[in-house]
Amino acid sequence: MATSAPAKSEPTAQSRPVVRIGDRVFSALTLAAGILILLTLAGVAIFLLIQSWPVIGAQTTDPEQITGGGFFKYVWPLILGTLISAVIALIVATPFALGIALFTSHMSPRRLAPFLGYTIDLLAAIPSVVYGLWGLALAGNLVPVYRWLAENLGWIPIFAPDAEGTVSQTGRTMLTASLVLAIMILPIITSLVREVFLQTPRLQEEAALALGATRWEMIRMAVLPFGASGISSAIMLGLGRALGETMAVAMILSSGAFTWSLVVTGNQTIASEIAQNFPEAAGLRLSELISIGLVLFVITLLVNMAARAIVARTTVKGN
Repeated sequence: MATSAPAKSEPTAQSRPVVRIGDRVFSALTLAAGILILLTLAGVAIFLLIQSWPVIGAQTTDPEQITGGGFFKYVWPLILGTLISAVIALIVATPFALGIALFTSHMSPRRLAPFLGYTIDLLAAIPSVVYGLWGLALAGNLVPVYRWLAENLGWIPIFAPDAEGTVSQTGRTMLTASLVLAIMILPIITSLVREVFLQTPRLQEEAALALGATRWEMIRMAVLPFGASGISSAIMLGLGRALGETMAVAMILSSGAFTWSLVVTGNQTIASEIAQNFPEAAGLRLSELISIGLVLFVITLLVNMAARAIVARTTVKGN
């Protein structure tokens, strides 16, 4: 005797998902916030493009109207100065940030760790103009160091003296600005990396120690691999801060031609160039400054995209 297929049961009121009004409101607010961010980004890009259009027209018709005899001749030294200062700051700050983060998260006494953490966080709250004043005070003390570098390592282009065989007498050089930037991005990288290290599963650390690993071996095998993606994110965030820093660098650097030497006066970054010249700018000069702001906007956007790619790749490898 053939058996009939069981009839499908209709979904009851209890089995249906309950959609609350609060969930709908929260979802709509988050969607609106995301759209607002995209619209703001697009609005900034459109504004920069419109304001930079006179420079684009001058570049094609009469490049001599632009400072430096053409837009690319004007902007390339600024791009190089921006990248050089940010990269040097990152090279100096990253090892110290990782060391401080490891010490406060895994090596320092329990009573000392919170105090050190609060101190590092407070450094991030200091205004950039204060760092600029400190950099000016530091610059004069670095002149003997720059003299020694030029005398003993002058065969290296980055430590070479100028055509007269001298270094900066004021210490207001790209190297000074880079050291100040390193101090400024140090608390940002340290705070983020410390929080990542503190999230390392305790069982992994205890398992490594139980197998006979030393504390350094435990950190190398358990803590650092776990925090690889967080370290990459913190470093790229510090790079973004260094690229866009304005006041501290503008107070230290003075206008001058581009040079590969870090111990002579000269060089400039995009942000400091805008800060120093924007109040008196008008006409085509104003469009020039806005156009290099557009260049900095693109550089920052590319850095953030690269950061996302690096973090995603690091996370996949870690898994």
